[in-house]
Amino acid sequence: MNFPFWMYPVLFLTGFTAGLVDAIAGGGGLITIPIMMSLGIPPHFVLGTNKFQASFGSFTASYYYVKKGGVELKKAIWGIVFTFAGAAIGTWSVQQVSSAVLNSIIPFLLFAIIIYTLFTPKLGEVEQRPRLSQNIFYFIFGLLLGFYDGFFGPGTGSFWAMAFVILLGFNLTKATGYTKVMNFTSNIVSFAIFISGGFVIYAAGISMALGQIIGSKLGAGLVIKRGAKFIRPIFITMVILTTLKLIYSRYF
Repeated sequence: MNFPFWMYPVLFLTGFTAGLVDAIAGGGGLITIPIMMSLGIPPHFVLGTNKFQASFGSFTASYYYVKKGGVELKKAIWGIVFTFAGAAIGTWSVQQVSSAVLNSIIPFLLFAIIIYTLFTPKLGEVEQRPRLSQNIFYFIFGLLLGFYDGFFGPGTGSFWAMAFVILLGFNLTKATGYTKVMNFTSNIVSFAIFISGGFVIYAAGISMALGQIIGSKLGAGLVIKRGAKFIRPIFITMVILTTLKLIYSRYF
């Protein structure tokens, strides 16, 4: 597709904003997808191009968290392996069956996250004792959330963050860093599938990716510096917006 010149600055700013928000609390797709749709890009190309540009953002944020010591990559290896496997199975499965059931259930699961977070104001402020071993945790949630992200996607970051906080006892800052590593893993799998199908508009994707790189680095830096009290309100806001978007799409 050929775009008029003025669209490229719009796409760049879209990528920047999405990268900033996504690195802090997830939900960047709530920004990128509607704007790409409004520019007249066909839905399959919107999804493929979104995965392309989001991969740059999640990689940049992941790299920053690792570099600053927020993530110990060696401890996340099994999470990466199982998330990759789960995302591959999920991406294949979504081509075989309808996602209508998930479309109905997920808003209520996200709503439960909102309620739980609001009624546990100290959640994620300090590290707690883990309730599962890391190997068991990564086996279960790598496959489960990797599959979910490949199959459906919305709210994956929220589910990862809550799982890290509640079951591994991470504080919210640490959970956000590890979440981006897992997001990047599943993004790459979906991105590869979309490339094989020819559903990526590279000119638009590169414009957004440049914005993503800058926004993601800035957002990750804010998380490292300001911690859980900074993340919490943005996290809750993005989960609420994701829930409302899914309810609107499913029922209205």
